[in-house]
Amino acid sequence: MPRFRTVLFDCDSTLSAIEGIDELAVHCRDDVEQLTDAAMRGRISLEEVYGRRLRLVQPTRAAVETLAREYVARLVPDAAETVAALHAAGVEVRIISGGLLPAVLAVARAVGVDARRVAAVDITFNADGSYAGFDDTSALTMSGGKLAMIERWAVDRPAMMVGDGTTDLEARPAVDFFVAFAGVVERPNVVSAADVVVRANSLAPVLPLVLNADELLRTSYHSLYERGAAMNAAVTTR
Repeated sequence: MPRFRTVLFDCDSTLSAIEGIDELAVHCRDDVEQLTDAAMRGRISLEEVYGRRLRLVQPTRAAVETLAREYVARLVPDAAETVAALHAAGVEVRIISGGLLPAVLAVARAVGVDARRVAAVDITFNADGSYAGFDDTSALTMSGGKLAMIERWAVDRPAMMVGDGTTDLEARPAVDFFVAFAGVVERPNVVSAADVVVRANSLAPVLPLVLNADELLRTSYHSLYERGAAMNAAVTTR
């Protein structure tokens, strides 16, 4: 049996190599990047920056659609294949993100995760496509939101969380194992608290953490498993 029945992935800097809000911040990128980084490193709370960033950015419907395409174009290597291999072994895969729902759903479609197993923050637009607001009742706009969402989902245990930021680490009490994905960006406070750190720019190393080799032996994913195992030189255990 797989070591974990559920694997939850963050989106930004985990499934995709970009931070969505930073990509949207064409005219105020420096300000938004600083706010994002401070929140992901745990220096300020998410609720302090979430609405502030969106008010600065004012993302239009067209901009969010462009972001969705960029998310997919910049998928982390082996992301879709890793999800497919987990599904083939009977592992449930979910995506949990503080990103904007329409764009995160594009990632879900690209990697084969059902929309019902995705949590992100919805956004609204005016009739002309201009920014109208966001779902400020979403737990994912607040510190501890991923923990609350996973508890609400009541995912099958044991469960693993894979992410890069403080908001992902906050979900640790609701899962059985936390993987810090540092293949895009390494955040010291997250890495120091993780059960395992993956530094390879690939999600293939997740497979040997979840599955045994024989579970994929006669499938098309066995070579991906072996490649992930070979990358485990870039995996650090606490």
